[in-house]
Amino acid sequence: MEQSNSLGLMNDELLRFLEEEFKISKINRLPEKYGGGNIFSHPLVGVAQGNDPIFHKFKKIIGQKHLTPLEMWIASGQDQLSASDLYVVSVVFPFVDKIRKENNNPIVLSKITLPAEIYSVARNYGNEFKRYIIKQTINFFKEKSYIAISGMFSDSYSIVLKGGYYSTWSERYIAFAAGLGTFSLHEGLITEVGCNIRLASVVTNAPIKISRRKSDEPYANCLYYAKGICKECINKCPANAITVKGHNKVKCNKYRMKVARKMVPRLGSILKPDSRRINWKLKEDIFLVGCEFCQFGVPCTEKNPMLSHDMDYF
Repeated sequence: MEQSNSLGLMNDELLRFLEEEFKISKINRLPEKYGGGNIFSHPLVGVAQGNDPIFHKFKKIIGQKHLTPLEMWIASGQDQLSASDLYVVSVVFPFVDKIRKENNNPIVLSKITLPAEIYSVARNYGNEFKRYIIKQTINFFKEKSYIAISGMFSDSYSIVLKGGYYSTWSERYIAFAAGLGTFSLHEGLITEVGCNIRLASVVTNAPIKISRRKSDEPYANCLYYAKGICKECINKCPANAITVKGHNKVKCNKYRMKVARKMVPRLGSILKPDSRRINWKLKEDIFLVGCEFCQFGVPCTEKNPMLSHDMDYF
């Protein structure tokens, strides 16, 4: 019991540390043109153990190139150890209410519908804050004489377009493993603060308390899968990329690229360049502005809608 309590103390300390960073960091701010307020509200944190069998299941569910925590640890230059000595810390970045509400009023053009400018800017600026928070989290553990690495910073992280459409380190699936939520018809993760979020994670050898998954049912928080009573995300998607059969990533990405081609010139120099690996080749000076119409004005935007329903969905 004492050991469990001491591990829990590290969780509490980490959460307080992150809450303060979310509150005071100037990187978590919109440009003054869009009000200068915070981009993300209070974080959520979940933890999974590195030897959780679910990480090997992900290779079948997501793709064979998806890495386990131990594989990512070694790929990031760390020494071999037992997977049971590793812990995956997942962090939820919920967009603030102002951004969520304003994106209910998209920009409707003759041939395309764009997100509200404030959302595209927040989505773009939020990437820098995610990187900052993960670096701060790595330092948090380092100051306690532990090691932490992040898939986000690893050369082994890539979007894989050969033989599928997935990444080698899915933050959504990592968050699911860490008990932070379950999936939806639109494939976003529905957490206790909704699906309109961003995610990031670290792998550490710090002995931190594991979070219990409330359900191993992957769609437990989705009204459609659990109750058969909601298809709002289907109606919201301008790309027709969502049906009762699920989410078509190819259609979705094509529309996101169309959005970027219109939104990037519209927003101009206010945007920040980013980079990502596609099939392990680094592409730099790209501008990520998002889409996510399926996450706005739906029952799961800002909450877990199943909390107001009977959880007996079997």
